[in-house]
Amino acid sequence: MRVRVLGCSGGIGAGLRTTSLLIDGEVLIDAGTGVGDLSLAELRRIRQVFMTHTHLDHVACLPLLIDTIFDQLSDPLIIHGRAETIDALRAHVFNWVMWPDFSVLPSATRPCMRFSTVTAGRKVAAGDRSFLPIEMNHTVPALGYIVESKGKIFAFTGDTAANDAFWEALNALPRVDLLIVETAFANHNEELAWISRHYCPKSLAADLAKLKHDVDVHITHLKPGAEDPIFEEIRAAVPGRRFHRLKGGESFEL
Repeated sequence: MRVRVLGCSGGIGAGLRTTSLLIDGEVLIDAGTGVGDLSLAELRRIRQVFMTHTHLDHVACLPLLIDTIFDQLSDPLIIHGRAETIDALRAHVFNWVMWPDFSVLPSATRPCMRFSTVTAGRKVAAGDRSFLPIEMNHTVPALGYIVESKGKIFAFTGDTAANDAFWEALNALPRVDLLIVETAFANHNEELAWISRHYCPKSLAADLAKLKHDVDVHITHLKPGAEDPIFEEIRAAVPGRRFHRLKGGESFEL
């Protein structure tokens, strides 16, 4: 399994792209602005998108992706998400006001996009991979994902604040090969982090204490301009773990 980081920033700016991860060149987790760096040939290979939630930094390129490749799809592009996520995309994005409804184009019987509702705790197959959605703690209904393929396991929080479900799910696994966790705010913004349901180093440290696996932790969603101090606070808060700043463009072979 190959995990390619298309975007991992908590905002935009020169060289910064928002959240999107590409699995084996075929499946996206989220469709932030990083999707826009793919070539047309790479965009055409995408067959499924697993959404964590509906915030703009995670969905910004979804309508543009579909508009770019719709006439070259032999089968519908499948968009997976919670029922609340799909309802929001229908109401606020693919509503003929913000963007055409590609779930009925070019026709209702042969659409180029299809929504698929997922439920926390129930695995979804995507080729030879399985995606396990996990309930997360965010300001809108949100999921993290645990992805398994050929005995390798990758886990991603999406956006979240303190929770038990994700860490319990990880502890039930025999191993974790790649772990990507968000941390959006520094400790001096602890109250804001909680209101907006994101981690800060202090709350992340408390949740990482629940994790039994010895795995490197890759940090995503750092706020632009504050990346270095937030990351140093994380390292200071949990000195016993190995941390890395996730970078756009890097890939992991599992």
